[in-house]
Amino acid sequence: MPDGAVPVLDVKNLKTVFHTRAGDIHAVNSVSFSLKPGELLGVVGESGSGKSVTMMSLLGLLPSPPAEVREGEVMLAGRDLLKATPEGLRRVRGREVGFVFQDPMTSLNPVFTVGFQIIEPLRKHMGMDRKRARARATELLELVGIPDAERRLKDFPHQFSGGMRQRVMIAIALACDPKVLIADEPTTALDVTIQAQIIELVKELRQRLGMAIIWITHDLGVIAGIADRVMVMYGGQVVEHGPVREIFADPAHPYTRALLRTVPKLREPREDKLRVIEGQPPMLGAHPAACPFRARCDHAFDRCHRQNPPRRDIGKNHDTACFWDHRTGQPV
Repeated sequence: MPDGAVPVLDVKNLKTVFHTRAGDIHAVNSVSFSLKPGELLGVVGESGSGKSVTMMSLLGLLPSPPAEVREGEVMLAGRDLLKATPEGLRRVRGREVGFVFQDPMTSLNPVFTVGFQIIEPLRKHMGMDRKRARARATELLELVGIPDAERRLKDFPHQFSGGMRQRVMIAIALACDPKVLIADEPTTALDVTIQAQIIELVKELRQRLGMAIIWITHDLGVIAGIADRVMVMYGGQVVEHGPVREIFADPAHPYTRALLRTVPKLREPREDKLRVIEGQPPMLGAHPAACPFRARCDHAFDRCHRQNPPRRDIGKNHDTACFWDHRTGQPV
């Protein structure tokens, strides 16, 4: 993929707030990133770091109220999705951006057949008649590796295993040949064998179809094997972003390094306990006026408690939001 390729998705300064009785929750704070055609961006971080809320904000999938996308720009094919009407967003979802949710059992409607749930978006977005849509639905189930696809169109979601339901969700997301596929922890609820199959399937489909993919996960091992770039989120903001090899070889942010330390390594001496990141994620009740990781960071100093560090470039397409230079061991 050429460096000069025009991004298919360009997000700038996205801010999302949840209004609650206890006060505002600042869930997404000035998140910016871009995605080029055919690229896979991995988004990692602990639960509550803002990964899913960021991606759902792009497509108007959050309930409003209580959610409010307060600021930002989400450019897709020359249009700002944050300025789109509800009907305009409905046309984008599925047609231009596909979404694979975390739990396929709750994402699929239990009272409709799998065939109906694939055929309907084809008829609505692509204008196909029932016969063509049914033929395309059969192709899609075959594409994602479901045997006896034509017969299985008549089955209901409960008649599929967890891994097969996730394949159905991927088929629905791919139905209208979207420019971007967003996969929100698509393998979390599956056993490791099925996880590996789904990951291989996505890699194969990406190679075959050339679509751009955002893969949200807390599993760094998955990201290492499939992503081109990694975006690390903490406290509702991006703390590090860069090429996957560089992030894993030379992580710059203390949080990224702490995350990588928690991954068990087979070649290292056995330890009695798994490594953890001490402390708790930050409360998001106020707009961040200081570094969100300061309370858990070994390198925090006075400035970290007074200012929220902006993202700064530390290499080609590699940036971090930290006042500490990990290479010199000194503040910047």
